[in-house]
Order: sequence, then C-alpha cells, then structure tokens
Amino acid sequence: MWRSCLRLRGGGRHLLNCPRGGLTASTGLGPKPPAHARAYAPPAAERKRFYQNVSISQGEAGFEINLDHRKLRTPQAKLFTVPSEALAVAVATEWDSQQDTIKTYTMHLTTLCNTSLDNPTQRDKDQLIWAAVKFLDTDTVCCRVEEPETLVELQRNEWDPVIGWAERRYGVKIGSSTSIVGPSIPARTREVLVSHLASYNTWALQGIEFVVSQLKSMVLTLGLIDLHLTVEQAVLLSRLEEAFQIQKWGNVEWAHDYELQDLRARTAAGALFVHLCSESSAVKHKLLQG
Repeated sequence: MWRSCLRLRGGGRHLLNCPRGGLTASTGLGPKPPAHARAYAPPAAERKRFYQNVSISQGEAGFEINLDHRKLRTPQAKLFTVPSEALAVAVATEWDSQQDTIKTYTMHLTTLCNTSLDNPTQRDKDQLIWAAVKFLDTDTVCCRVEEPETLVELQRNEWDPVIGWAERRYGVKIGSSTSIVGPSIPARTREVLVSHLASYNTWALQGIEFVVSQLKSMVLTLGLIDLHLTVEQAVLLSRLEEAFQIQKWGNVEWAHDYELQDLRARTAAGALFVHLCSESSAVKHKLLQG
C-alpha cells in the first residue's frame, strides 16, 4: 500500500508517493542494532551525510522521518515518530539542511524529539514540571547583586519589568533578592506555576525544561513561551551581567559571539519545539508548496 508524504529536496518542497514499508535505519547507515546494544547515547558530533532525500510520512503512531527509504530511529533504536506534522516538517528540514557532514550538535529539534521518545532519565510529567519550577530558587532575574551600583540599576531597569509582567500574568508574587541563598518564593507561587505547566503535554514540557536550563530562568522562559519576549530579548536578559562585564572589560574575540549565537539557536529551537508540540492542527499541504 502507498501513501502520500512530504519530500524535501534541493530547498524545494513537493508531494510524492512513498512506500509504506521499506528499510529501517537509525540515525546512521546499517541494520537495526540488537536490543542489548540500545543503551542511550548521543550520536557522533559529525558524520558523513549518507542520504540524498528527506521526506515525512504518516504512520499509525504519528509522523515519521524518512532518509531515502530508511526510517529514522532514536539512539535507543525506537522508531522516530512525532505527534504533529508541523514538528515533522521542522525536523525533516534539519536533516535536509545538512551538507557533506551531519552536524548533530546543530540539530536541536531532533535532539529534543529523541529525548522525548527515549526518555533516558525516565522522568514522568510531574518530575518534568518540578524540574522546571525549581529554577525559581536560583532564577537569573531574581538573583541580584549589591554592587556596583551601575549593575544594580541595570538589573532593576531590565529585570523588574519582566518579573512584574509574570506576577500580573499569573497572579503571583515572585520578587528578587541579593541573598546568597536566593529569593524566597511563596508556596502559592509554586502551586500556580505547577498548575499552569500541567496544562502542557509531556513533549512540550521537555521543551520548556530545555529552555529554562538554557536561560537559567523560569521567568524568562514563561515570557518567551507566552510571546511576551522574543528569543533575542530573552537571551540578552539572561546574559545581562555578562554583557555588562563585556562592556566594561572588552569582548573575547569570536568566543563570546559564538556563545551568544549558540544560545540563541538553542533557545529558539526549544521555544519552537514547545509551540509545535502544543499545536493540534495539521499543516496544510498547500502552505508547504511553492
């Protein structure tokens, strides 16, 4: 039996028929590894591109990624299946964008999908929620310095409005502190945010925790996911003290710029992942053509 799937090739997108069956493969070339060899481990940083065409197809459990006629698999050799067509298109684009070598460290959406499918740390939904909420105790925008005065003022002017927005948006008290032990977050604040995060599915929560860990801030992550902040704004606010030090002492040639761009890429991918995993409607094929 044949089905319709989306094919990505040469920067263009068009529909064609793809076989339902065919060879299966992991992220590399070769046969499916035996069960005893499926310990979770990320793939090599770079490897030679072994496929020509990338396509997506719909299976029983969701949308699948095809590298030529091979089915993409996770590091634990599970069939790589995502819940939405939009996410499948985004992941397929990552694979299609690779040139002579596959740079897996740039494929953040693929990595997040692998984590959601394999769940290497074996965490359930409640554990993911609390892992994100615990960042409030050391939240970047809540932990302040006492000196120098110029940095104190900078933090107050840039971070206070974001905290104020979050407090109004969720009807909670967050505040800030210069104490070495961090801010004192009221129990009700945690309860409200836990309840809010519980409205997301497990896949989206993987993305939220990923963004929180990149920005070191639950407050900034909420602002980003709620579209109150752009990726650029959230990243700059998370690096406010570093930016202050760079302005004072100077920039390390190429190093700081690379770190900034890498953080932007990771944060953008995480935010996109959250929204695509929360999207219930299918992507219209006519929007993908042309």
